[in-house]
Order: sequence, then C-alpha cells, then structure tokens
Amino acid sequence: MKITKYATIAASSFVLLLLLTTIAMAGDPNGSATYTDDVAGLKLATNFAWTLIAASLVFFMQAGFALLGAGALRVKNTVNYFAKSYMDFSIGALAYWAVGFALMFGGSKLYAGLEDGNSIIGWSGWFLTGNAYDVSTMMFWMFQVVFAATAATIVAGACAERLKLQAYLIYSGIVTAIIYSIYGHWVWGGGWLATLPYGVGARDFAGSGVVHAIGGLVSLAAIILLGPRIGKFNKDGTPNAIPGHDVGYIVLGTFVLFFGWFGFNPGSTLAATDLRISVIAVNTFLAGAAGAVLVCYWTFLKTKKVDIALTCNGALAGLVGVTAPCAYIPTWAAVVIGLVSGLIVMYGIRFNEWVLKVDDPVGAVAVHGYNGLWGLLAVGIFADGTYGGVSGLIVGNTGQMMAQIIDAGTVAVWAFGTGYILFALLKHTVGLRVSRDEELMGLDMGEHGYSAYPEFVTQEQHGDVMMVEPANHVPASSPDRVRT
Repeated sequence: MKITKYATIAASSFVLLLLLTTIAMAGDPNGSATYTDDVAGLKLATNFAWTLIAASLVFFMQAGFALLGAGALRVKNTVNYFAKSYMDFSIGALAYWAVGFALMFGGSKLYAGLEDGNSIIGWSGWFLTGNAYDVSTMMFWMFQVVFAATAATIVAGACAERLKLQAYLIYSGIVTAIIYSIYGHWVWGGGWLATLPYGVGARDFAGSGVVHAIGGLVSLAAIILLGPRIGKFNKDGTPNAIPGHDVGYIVLGTFVLFFGWFGFNPGSTLAATDLRISVIAVNTFLAGAAGAVLVCYWTFLKTKKVDIALTCNGALAGLVGVTAPCAYIPTWAAVVIGLVSGLIVMYGIRFNEWVLKVDDPVGAVAVHGYNGLWGLLAVGIFADGTYGGVSGLIVGNTGQMMAQIIDAGTVAVWAFGTGYILFALLKHTVGLRVSRDEELMGLDMGEHGYSAYPEFVTQEQHGDVMMVEPANHVPASSPDRVRT
C-alpha cells in the first residue's frame, strides 16, 4: 500500500514538473511565429509536409520488418515476432521522447530547445518540453524517432525463436534511449565524428552507420550470448537450414521496406526544396535493384535455382549500403555499391554460420551490420564532390576516406561493445533464453498462449514444424465452441 502511495506521489510530481517546465519555457508551439504568408513561408510549409510524409513512410517500414521476419521464421513463433516488432517501436518511442532525443541532438542547435550539449553528448530537449515545445522541433523529432525505432527492430529477427520477450522489451528501451542516441550525437548531432579534421568530417547521410550498423552489430553481440536455436548446428559444427513458413511474407515485407526507403533516404534532406532528392531517390532505387540482381543470378549460376528469399536480402543489403552515400554519389556508383552489398550479404551469412557459428534466422547481421559498415566506407570512395562538399577517392580526396574509416571503426566497437554489455547484464538478471521445452513448443504458446494460425495444430519433428489440420469438429471441452 505504501509503495503504491509513494509511486502515485512520484508520478504526480513528475507530471507537474513537466507541465511547469512547459509553461515556463515554450518555443513556438502553434507555429504562428514560424510561418509567414509569403514565398518563404510556403517553402517552409512544403518542407514540413515533406518531412512528415517521409517520416510516415519510414514508420511504415515497421510493417515490412514484421512481415519479412515472420515469414522467415517457423509458424510456431509468428505471434511472438509480431509482438516484438510492435512493442519495440512503442517502447522505443517513449524512451526516445524522454531521453534519447536530448542525448542525440542536445547542443546541435538545429532547432529550438536543443542548445545545450558538447561533442560527446547532448543534454537539452528532454521530454520535448521548454523551448523544444516548438513546431519545428516536433517536426524534426517525428522524423528522428522513426529512425530510432528502425534501429531497435533490427535485433528482433537476429534473436528470433529463442529470446525471452521480457529481455527484448528491456533491450528496446535501452538501445533507443542510450546506445543509438549517443553514437547518433557523434555523427548527426554535431559531435566529434562529424567534426573530425579529415575531409568535411564523418558523413552518414541517412544512417548506414547510425541506424543499420548499430542495429546489426548489437544483434551480433546478442546472438553470440544467446546461442543458436535447437537443431541449427550438428555435433560437427556444420549448420542446418531451418526454413521459414511463408515466402510470401518475405517478399511482401521486402516490397514494403523498399518503398519505405524512399522516405528514409530522400526524406533525410528534411526539405522538398532541396532538389537533390531526385538523385537520392534514383541512387536508392538502383542500389537496391543491383543487390537483388547480383544475388539472384549468383545463386542461379551456382545452383540452377533462384533463391527469392536470399534475393530479397540482396535488395535490402543494397539499400543499406547506399544509405550513407546516397546523396553524394553518381548513379553508376550506386550500382557498384549495390553489387558489392549483394556479395557482402551472401558471404556474410556464410561467414556467420560456418566461421563464427552464430545463428541469425533473418540475416540481420550481414544485411545491416556488415553492409552498414560498407556504406560508411563507400562515402569515402565514391563521393564526387557535387553535394555538401563531400568528395572521396574517385576525385582524388583521401581525407574523407580517413574520416569514414574512423567512423566505421568507432561504430563497430561502440555497437558491439555496448550491445555485449547490455545483453550480458540481461542474461545474468532477467535471463535471455526461453526454456528448451518452450523453444520446442514455440514461443507463441509459451509466451502468448495462442497461435497465429489456430486452425492448425503444430507438431515438432526433427527440429522442423509440420502444420496439420485437425478434424473438423468442436470438442466438448472448448469453452467458446469453436474449432481448436
């Protein structure tokens, strides 16, 4: 009773503090001081609409991740994966609103309320109160929070089919509020990487490093500690394929993600009046297409079969690889980046399984982690100097490459290191892995109590799931008198 009383008092005091802070200090919460009824005002309104629409496209990518990941898993874990996909952005959004945004952009002075911070960390914009209660800052936050949610959801696929839901939800809040946001400050918040004395400082236009490498390399740390699924590896260490249950989900999810990437990359201009958006959109499209074509024909030439699931990963790899350099490169470079990304994802998956002996059901580490690093390096190679003053090796500038190498090394150490510490702490507190019986039964029944496909019974045989349609009758014990 006392605990409940004190918790209520604490929560009430916290809400009152937020209200007082908002009343005492406010930016431009209704836009009257921002908008002007002239050409400049029209441009501003156009850019607001552009950015918010782009944010909506990036948010819709969550549906793509959910479909692709669920399709790549066995039927008995579908509900669990959907739950993780839905809740990680929900928890992540609150964590980013309260803490992450201030850590990431405090001191950047990009918008009202973001005045305080240094090259290591920001400390203004907490809870979007005070001067951050401003229409321009809200627009910027909305675009940034969906990026943070994307980084968080990448881990769901890598850890699928054996990670406790409770551990995953704790991870979602911490990675969004701290791991993602602090590194993001170094690159996008005016931090030390952005101001390196090489080239124009490290550049990552739309997040190959900030979003994808963070998510992918935290995933690598997580699956090392988590261990492989039951039946993934034989006693001699050779891996077994564990096919997913719905290729249609995989393909549809990839289409959704590809579509959302046109908000991810062109939207990162934050301005429809920046006509470089056309170049960015074309480069995005070409790199994704090149990654898909490379994997499609590579697998066909080797096996005389087309692996459409792996081809989808090739497309995503190309999109990840071009995300950092998309604004700075000519179109032929986008194709080259996409082709290399396709090779990286194929051999990255093989390296993980045959050398590292880790189990990544959806290939998240290779798609996002390894290709995120490749995207950062590609800036230093292919930037042609036509945008943002960023020029790389193809025009004889070696300085930018140095900045990109430092950036790639930093994100690799930061993401893997902090991810390993986080999941090690979770392993020794709430625990990471479900029990053997629960894993064999499926996380849907074990953690949720129902199946995504209640009209089927799932049976485990030799590590694989078989779907068996039951007799068409209503058991007398069924409380709702429907087929079970």
